[in-house]
Amino acid sequence: MLFLFLFAGSFIAKAQDNDVALETGAVKNDTVKRKMVKVDGVAAVVGDYIILESDIEKTLQGLKNQGYPSEDLTHCNLLGKLMEDKLYMHSAVQDSIEVSQAEIRAGVDRRIDYFMQQVNGDMKKLIELYGMETEGELREELSNIVKEQMLTERMRDKIIEEIEVTPEEVRTFFYAIPEEERPVFGESVELAQIVIKPDVPEEETQKVIERLRKMKEDVEDNGVRFSSKAMLYSEDPGSRTRGGLYVGITRKTQFAKEFVDVAFSLKEGEVSEPFQTDFGWHILTVDKIKGEQRDVRHILIRPEIPQSAIEAAKSEIDSIRSLLINDKISFEEAAKAYSDEKETKYDGGKLINPQTLDLKFELAKMDQEIHSNIYSLKEGEITTPILEDNERTGEVFYKIIKVNKRVPDHKADYSQDYTQIAELALRDKQLKEIKKWTEEKIEDTFINVGEDNRNCEFANNWLKN
Repeated sequence: MLFLFLFAGSFIAKAQDNDVALETGAVKNDTVKRKMVKVDGVAAVVGDYIILESDIEKTLQGLKNQGYPSEDLTHCNLLGKLMEDKLYMHSAVQDSIEVSQAEIRAGVDRRIDYFMQQVNGDMKKLIELYGMETEGELREELSNIVKEQMLTERMRDKIIEEIEVTPEEVRTFFYAIPEEERPVFGESVELAQIVIKPDVPEEETQKVIERLRKMKEDVEDNGVRFSSKAMLYSEDPGSRTRGGLYVGITRKTQFAKEFVDVAFSLKEGEVSEPFQTDFGWHILTVDKIKGEQRDVRHILIRPEIPQSAIEAAKSEIDSIRSLLINDKISFEEAAKAYSDEKETKYDGGKLINPQTLDLKFELAKMDQEIHSNIYSLKEGEITTPILEDNERTGEVFYKIIKVNKRVPDHKADYSQDYTQIAELALRDKQLKEIKKWTEEKIEDTFINVGEDNRNCEFANNWLKN
């Protein structure tokens, strides 16, 4: 959804037809005073930021369009949320938290890519849908939103970045909850899988390597822009429209190890030789070195996989499943012997939940495709072969999944559900820290709630009563 948030200066320039009155505000300690302009339609002012009544209405309509129950969306609650966001932004600027133009452009491109999928690639329809005249206007609007969201997120992250919970704090948190009020965790499963990938013919791999070498040559010797090649030929949907750009990666960025190693081995402007990751074959160039960060561009191309190789993978996984069903081999042994998924094969194919980092997957929160394949299986049962055609990674493979364990709905148990309880304890501690920070910042920040909104019952002390 698109909301327009305006600085005071830019808003005043558009206020020629409105009734204008001057109002003076000051921070609590009276050491700083500033003259603010109150324009008809201003709901509140937080620091240097103005919230318009129209912002609240746009927010309300946007949430309704997304299916939120309208009875829960009150004017006062929405205003309180917008004021929180502005307080984070105001503090982010004071704390010199920055968002680069490259990051904003990348964020806008990601949103445009997502929106375009919703309208079948029709840019004209997208522009009309959001009430804009041109693509430039749409991108400018999104740039404001992306910047503000990033500043808000980074300020929140800074507040809680050092918050941790000890086992004793987790224990205290859990046993402080009355037994009748303890959370109920939904049915969960523990899973393992075996993956069989089709073999890529060597000649197909060589074709890709030669294509990438020719692109490298065009960039280095013929003056062709790397970004142009990426936009035309890269098979990475996450960066193609940005000319292959990824901004601010570090050695800890969750990219393939080979990708990061190459990024940190190059000088600015240098183009790598073709190299391989699990996603395919790449060439990479470094746009900019910023201390421990790199702005890089890459081109990804994947070898063609012939249908005969896919059919051979299907035949292999059928044979493995047959051995398992007939108890000729255990699942753990089969995973170690045959699975092509190196992350899981040496642990018997066991899957780790990336959100909780334990073995449990709550059925209600599970990927829909996996859920549809395992929801009716009993402990110890194995799915039929599943063809995975991953658009994001370009991988095509077959897999079988075993249900190692099923845990029914149950009231939280300290020993059995420690990981989930620790998450709740951490979240509770983070929220308390954010609340404490918010209370302190409200006291130290110029805030003015419009007359029409002073009867609101806010969760925070915006009125400084």
